Amino acid sequence: MSHPEVLKPLKTWSHLAGRRRKPSEYEIVSTNLHFSTDNPDAPFELDPNHGLATWFKQYRNASPLRHADWDAFRDPDEMVYRTYNLQQDGQETYVQGLFDQFSARGHDAMLEPAWAGTLARLYTPARYLFHTLQMASAYLSQMAPASTISNCATYQTADALRWLTHTAYRTRELATAFPSAGFATGERERWEQDPAWQGWRELVERALVAWDWGESFTAFSLVVRPAVEETVLRGLGEVARHNGDTLMGLLTDAQLLDAQRHRRWAAALVQMALQTEGNRAVLQRWVAAWEPLAARAIERYVAALPEAGDLAGRAQAATRQWREGLGL
Repeated sequence: MSHPEVLKPLKTWSHLAGRRRKPSEYEIVSTNLHFSTDNPDAPFELDPNHGLATWFKQYRNASPLRHADWDAFRDPDEMVYRTYNLQQDGQETYVQGLFDQFSARGHDAMLEPAWAGTLARLYTPARYLFHTLQMASAYLSQMAPASTISNCATYQTADALRWLTHTAYRTRELATAFPSAGFATGERERWEQDPAWQGWRELVERALVAWDWGESFTAFSLVVRPAVEETVLRGLGEVARHNGDTLMGLLTDAQLLDAQRHRRWAAALVQMALQTEGNRAVLQRWVAAWEPLAARAIERYVAALPEAGDLAGRAQAATRQWREGLGL
């Protein structure tokens, strides 16, 4: 009588068993986690005609941005929840140290009233802009076709919330130092009506309804975010230093460290996508659709910044050069 074959137990998860080396912590906790992709016809194991299922079939599965195995994507930084918290705890300690040290020195009392007015107009309303970045990253985290992509978007969501929180903290400090400048009371009106913000508002409000996961990624990670980074972070930080606001310059420098990591994973995803024929044309078409709105947003914002010089041209050139470096 024959006996059933005894299967040899695997030393690790089956999707990692083909490798010759021990899987890393990143591979173990980050890869192949989306059960919603198991059955393309019925995402989340729901009725194929259920509203949630049809949404994912249309805006994720049927995206013109295609790859045979999105699960093969890897974050260049191999960030996991544990290491993200370790790293960003240090970053937050640094930022809070900046706030405490400059507050102890009476920094805000030394700012010129004219510059305080610029901050009320062109800095503190940015919490609305940062919130749109947070929402877009959260959407991508839900819609991405692989957990390794979703994880990058999730950490990016948390970073956008940190930027927003920094802005809110500074808003309260500036309101205390300049009670009549409109801090903490006028930001929504400025965001909705000030000409300096209307380019950004049009750009992000339109991009937030780009439901296709690939177009959402392209609009925000390849166009909107670089434009914000080169203008509302780097550009505003430069002008702030010229106006004696060293704190703003150091704060934007810290936020740009996050932005560098965001660009690394976005670049890696683009390089992976370009391995599939036809994807270059798809990405280029989306970039061409969103770039003019971003250029207009940069120009309108920079036009309101004092002593900005050729910042608008430099910011637009920097964003285009980065995309060209990706092959787009």
